[in-house]
Amino acid sequence: MAKQARGRRTKRKPRSPSSCAVKATRRSLPAAEEMCSLIAEKKCGRVQDEPDAIIKGWLQREVRGGVKTPWLRPRKYWFVLTQDSLDYYSGCDVSARRLGSLVLTSLCSVLWPDKQTYKETGYWAVTVFGRKHCYRLYTEHLNEAVHWVCALQKVIVSKAPVQTPTQLLMYDIEENRNSPEILEHIYHNNSILCYTAGPIYAPLLPFPYGVGENTAPCGRGYAALRDEAIKLFHSLQQLEGVREPALLMQGVLQTCRDLPPLVDEIYCQLVKQTTEPPTPGAPTDLRYWQLLTCMSCTFLPSPPVLSYLHLHLQRTENHFPGSEMAQYGHFITEALRKTKGRECVPSLDEIEGLMGRQEMMCTVHCPGTAACHVAISSHTTAQEVAQELRSRLGLVCSPNSFALYEESWQQECPLPEDVLVVDVLARFENLAGEEPHRKPPGRLWFRHYGCLDKDSVPRNSQEFVLLFEQAHKLVLRGCVPASEETLHSLAALRLQSLNGDFSTHMPFPCLDQLFPPGLLHSRLSPLPSPPSNPKVFPATRGFLAGAFSAGLWGGPSLAKQQVEWKQHLRDRLREEAVSVMGAIMDRWKQLEGMGQLEAMAAYIDLVGEWSAFGSAPFDVEAHLAREVVQLLQAYVTSSKPQLETPSTPVAALQQQGLHPPTRLPEMGPFLN
Repeated sequence: MAKQARGRRTKRKPRSPSSCAVKATRRSLPAAEEMCSLIAEKKCGRVQDEPDAIIKGWLQREVRGGVKTPWLRPRKYWFVLTQDSLDYYSGCDVSARRLGSLVLTSLCSVLWPDKQTYKETGYWAVTVFGRKHCYRLYTEHLNEAVHWVCALQKVIVSKAPVQTPTQLLMYDIEENRNSPEILEHIYHNNSILCYTAGPIYAPLLPFPYGVGENTAPCGRGYAALRDEAIKLFHSLQQLEGVREPALLMQGVLQTCRDLPPLVDEIYCQLVKQTTEPPTPGAPTDLRYWQLLTCMSCTFLPSPPVLSYLHLHLQRTENHFPGSEMAQYGHFITEALRKTKGRECVPSLDEIEGLMGRQEMMCTVHCPGTAACHVAISSHTTAQEVAQELRSRLGLVCSPNSFALYEESWQQECPLPEDVLVVDVLARFENLAGEEPHRKPPGRLWFRHYGCLDKDSVPRNSQEFVLLFEQAHKLVLRGCVPASEETLHSLAALRLQSLNGDFSTHMPFPCLDQLFPPGLLHSRLSPLPSPPSNPKVFPATRGFLAGAFSAGLWGGPSLAKQQVEWKQHLRDRLREEAVSVMGAIMDRWKQLEGMGQLEAMAAYIDLVGEWSAFGSAPFDVEAHLAREVVQLLQAYVTSSKPQLETPSTPVAALQQQGLHPPTRLPEMGPFLN
């Protein structure tokens, strides 16, 4: 095996005819020797008095038994840690034989002992990952386990970084970037840089052995980074034969999102598969370029890999000017200049657009007008879309601010200016997968942002329609403190603005689109609480007595009682809804002859009686939020509670024995 390693090292020697290439080969010799040490193993021998031993002692290691006992069982061995390896012997005397050795490099890793293993086995476990072997060592003392772990980590950290052949060739390419002849010679004599139809058995970049701490985030079951890198290369090769590659590309991007160290590896694999392909420009070759395009719009590689990628794109454009590959290369170069980081991986629609190097259409809903379709790229921000819509709707001269809002069944909030719109659309796609029965999963809205000057809005403008719709949104949320009669009048004005005069043949929206749903529930008189589990009676009373007392025999079951309670609640809500709708219809009939614009103006004036209308409400995140709101409302409405009227709202809180927050959250636009 060592001879084979030396043979491979001699094959890499004539890869450049110039002195620069020879120098690069000499520079790579220590790394090659380091790789050779990974393969070479120490032969079994006798225990010697090693003066360079860092730590030695008795530990137990899991070993597999024979045919009769094939399970793993711990056995006691004498372990010796040196600066180069971890060896174990059959005993501590001079005549003991060395049974095995684990060569330590910078890619080895050690896992600290965990308490769960100690509870299950009674031993503290120390796991050492090497290139070929994994030693699971056990000891009864925690101090001893920690001592071994610290010593092993100190040896691993002191090792020189192991560099793969791809890394060494990347350095050679960077050094000879201005020498086309040398570059072509490097590519011609190193097949590891070019397309391969077979599998790879090791990643192109160095990864630590074993399972690291960051290999299984978000609860997903990932293997070691080295294994995942090999699996991803197999997934890349499957792109050549897949009819619809968007879903497979999204899976590769998601893996890179979950395991950031694999980003550089995938870039190197894609550069490899797009270098010297069998048929340049064929559909199978363009699949790699399409995935490389998606990667460039999602992740930014490290500086060495980024330089290597730029050289590859430049070389492709020089070899195939004006081709489809050159156009993809130009698109990737422009995308890498804008990419900063993504919150989500691209959606399927975005991937389809990137495969064709096209923009995707984004639908933004505007209150009072038809939905607007805006062309966006993978780097378009929410601020850019808001400015585009503001220009389309003629709101450039308005003194008020506008923003995009994200509305879904989970939340409704304004989008920060620097948020990428494609990330929001990707979240909507994820929500559609989690809750398929909710349609649509999310929408984008264009609305006012922050405090607004309602008096400066012309009543015959598009902005007045936005103001009207936003005021109605606040009413439905219950943010406007108004009496029930006022809410009936507002609902009637809403119907008049939508449908005109009252007519039995005119369709009108549901009640929850006219009247606050929460207030409808509050109209119900107190109902008995839903039935819970029956009481468990002591066994001494007997089985039959307990069953009859609990209502298990002869009486309705618990499930039936809950169904009856829910049906009774629905009937009560239906009765209240009919009563409220009747009151709204009566007020709607009184508005006969009122025009749409006049009804909207009356609606705004009625809501404007609330002194806080036009301000920017914000949420108070505190465990005493309900008590805080009640006291603040009592202070604002000048209703005197049963205590001396304080001078400020904060004093009111302190008088009630409550401690107000030292810093309120930042003000946001029209939140619940």
